[in-house]
Amino acid sequence: MNIQGQTEIDEKRDRVLRGSIGGTLLWLGLPLMAVQLVNVSYNIADAYWLSRYSEIAYAAPRQVMPTFMLWNAVAQGLIAANLALLTQLVGARNYGEARRYISYFVSAALMVNSVIAVVYFFLRPFIFRYIVGTPPQLYGDTMTYSRIITLDIVFSAFTLTYSTILQSIGDTRTPATINALAALANVILDPLFILGVNAGGVQLLPAMGVAGAAYATVLSRLAGLLLLLRRLSTKYPYMVPKLTLHIEREWILRSIRIGAPVSLMMASNSLAFMLQNNLINQFGEYTAAAAAIGLILMDLADATLWGFTGSVSIMVGQALGAGLTERARRVASKAMLYIGLSTLVGSLIAFTVRDAFINAFTGNPVIVREARVFVATFIPSLPFFALFFIGVSIGRGSGHTVFPTILGVVRLWAVRILLGYILSFNLGLGSLGVWIAMSLSNIVSGAVMVPWVLKGSWAVPIVKAGEIQVPSARGTGFKH
Repeated sequence: MNIQGQTEIDEKRDRVLRGSIGGTLLWLGLPLMAVQLVNVSYNIADAYWLSRYSEIAYAAPRQVMPTFMLWNAVAQGLIAANLALLTQLVGARNYGEARRYISYFVSAALMVNSVIAVVYFFLRPFIFRYIVGTPPQLYGDTMTYSRIITLDIVFSAFTLTYSTILQSIGDTRTPATINALAALANVILDPLFILGVNAGGVQLLPAMGVAGAAYATVLSRLAGLLLLLRRLSTKYPYMVPKLTLHIEREWILRSIRIGAPVSLMMASNSLAFMLQNNLINQFGEYTAAAAAIGLILMDLADATLWGFTGSVSIMVGQALGAGLTERARRVASKAMLYIGLSTLVGSLIAFTVRDAFINAFTGNPVIVREARVFVATFIPSLPFFALFFIGVSIGRGSGHTVFPTILGVVRLWAVRILLGYILSFNLGLGSLGVWIAMSLSNIVSGAVMVPWVLKGSWAVPIVKAGEIQVPSARGTGFKH
């Protein structure tokens, strides 16, 4: 049957399955890297203009981020599960099943995230006062920012949902382009909303500070989501979801089995990051501000990691769905080499420009000194974090998420949090103990992940045998 949009899906599928591994990683990964840079640009724009508004207000969004992760954990589990399912169904060329799963995916995301947003809104005071331990100087701004950004729990989850649908097909450029446009809108709106607009002595728009940063993020995200919806409906009309309350039990069970470990890891990570913030906050608002600056630089340094690990999930999932187990293994081993080296290069560049970057946000000598120590201590661990996250991506693409989840929990709770408290307080290292524990958590998890990836026990498809297309003679020409 000739389905509208099927030809383009076929072309992308063939390119993912037939192209050279390095070339396909680049083809899929460069747009995803652009998406990550776009996401970082939100943080940079917010931090830069807030630094012009207040000496420490730019630390407020970093107080909110881990709590946001906690309430998005269920959505992330759904996304991870359906990335694995959809890529393998596309790899098996079972587009009818993929279409049904897309409808279930979007319907569940709408219901789950609407409820989560309401619950998060009312629990914010408890979270920031008693769990995160936000410093009094930051508490008001943090509550204001989190109140508005609650809307983004729904918008960002839907943006990721529709991006996942397109990426599972092999179209990483559409989400990248639309996210870039949304980021540009955010960059334009940030100074206007944060600092206000005055013309000829007349105030056209009042300065809103952190509230302005939140409004700019929410509005730009909404605009991007609307563009994604339009693009999916025009380019891949067959894959447009239909909202439904009648969701098959089989899809629910598969999503829970694959996504539950990811949701648990995300929830665990979020709680750990909240306690990490609590630990940092105990050394004062200047240390919190220094960490906020340093983490933005780290996000820039590992942008290649976040982009190219996304392409690993797509390639592994489609290869397993097409019955190409050996190709999936080769993708994993080569990805570790390529992405690990690219993250190392990014880390070296970030270390070189660290002083100029820090000084762009603050002139406070206490914050500058603390930020320099943080960067010097943490940045050597980024290549190891790359190895860890490649394993996470392989687990998500293959649908085998249990081991990466367990390792992720140990990485944060045993090394970063427990060791962080011991080094900081028991051994009296202060904030340096926090930075050392953060670095060691990446090094240990990266080293442990490597043998799991190379062993290849994950290289077993999760779709049913009848759903997998066994490669024909045409498939023998695949490049590795």
